Amino acid sequence: MIYCEKCVYPMTAAQLEITDGVCSACRSAESVSLITKEEWARREKMFGELVKSLASENGSNYDCLIPVSGGKDSFYQAHLMTEKYGLKPLLVTYHGNNYLPEGDFNRDLMRHAFDADHLVFGPSVSALKKLNRVGFKVMGDMNWHAHCGIYTYPIQIATMMKIPMVIWGETFWDISGMFSPDDFVEFSARTRHEHALRGYEWYDLLGQEGLIEKDFMWAKYPDDEEILNAGVRGLCIGNYFNWDPNTQTEIIKEKYGWKGSDREFQRTYRKMSNLDDRYENGAHDLLKFIKFGYGRGSDHASKDIRTGYLTREQGIEMVKKYDHVVSDDLYYWLDYVEMSEEEFWKTADTFRDPRVWWIQNGEWWKDNIWGGSSSYGKVHLDGNLQTKFLRK
Repeated sequence: MIYCEKCVYPMTAAQLEITDGVCSACRSAESVSLITKEEWARREKMFGELVKSLASENGSNYDCLIPVSGGKDSFYQAHLMTEKYGLKPLLVTYHGNNYLPEGDFNRDLMRHAFDADHLVFGPSVSALKKLNRVGFKVMGDMNWHAHCGIYTYPIQIATMMKIPMVIWGETFWDISGMFSPDDFVEFSARTRHEHALRGYEWYDLLGQEGLIEKDFMWAKYPDDEEILNAGVRGLCIGNYFNWDPNTQTEIIKEKYGWKGSDREFQRTYRKMSNLDDRYENGAHDLLKFIKFGYGRGSDHASKDIRTGYLTREQGIEMVKKYDHVVSDDLYYWLDYVEMSEEEFWKTADTFRDPRVWWIQNGEWWKDNIWGGSSSYGKVHLDGNLQTKFLRK
């Protein structure tokens, strides 16, 4: 395991490169930190002019579409577009049937807080349960359906209704280092397919567990010609405003009564993230630890190190405390999809990254960012490798 010397990310993080000890995400963050107040003001003016020109061409239609979960980011996006620019948005939610209670509250609050039309769509529960199982078995991601829905259904609606702008929050280039802030990257089919959908499309899952094409109407991305004819563009606010989720969360709490979690998560210290998805901080993220050797504690600590809310030493303590934990929501998910714990671990082991893990004395071992290596689970041989993580 090779770790970044500035944050706590390992080189196994998706789309990450480490050069001279520093990862591409930290290099991207550093390039953003060099943007002056004057340059941010210029970018904000650019955004205002762009928004005005696109909205004015559709005076009888919605000014923009905002994909929303009710989470801290989409709530702030709606705040900015309605309060600062006075636009009439259509809010669109993909509902994956796994909200936490606080997430339900925040999502339903949006229609009232912004006096906006709000379209909430969810696939059938039986199809979602199948997609949870299939996504887990095929790619080690039970939430593939959610990534697909979030980055597909809003584009379908915008194209169908010829809404000129789809407003996203954070930029899509901040980890890979593929682009710079001066590229003003917009949402694209490539971003959706390679990053959000892990390189899979709906048709790759046809036939599994009896899934048919009619189960995937929401997952079909419009073709280029449809999008171009409708004039739809996906703009990222993070290209034009200095994106700080910690500050933005305080704004929406004070102004609208947005709620964070009222209890600690088991796999991260943050109480404001991923409330729309009860597995994102938990069982879903546990798979990332199995596959790549890092977890949600690393994700959140790395972001907060880059923005100055944590030191690297504090971040390492968060990694040590949270990344390995088997959270209780795993058993909620197993009950939801009717899967045994034995099948879960047996399947999860098929995704374990050999660059990260090795077997020693009948146990799984990996290198740690704080130095040395540790055992994180026992290996049971019953015809297949099966792991039961140690609860530390």
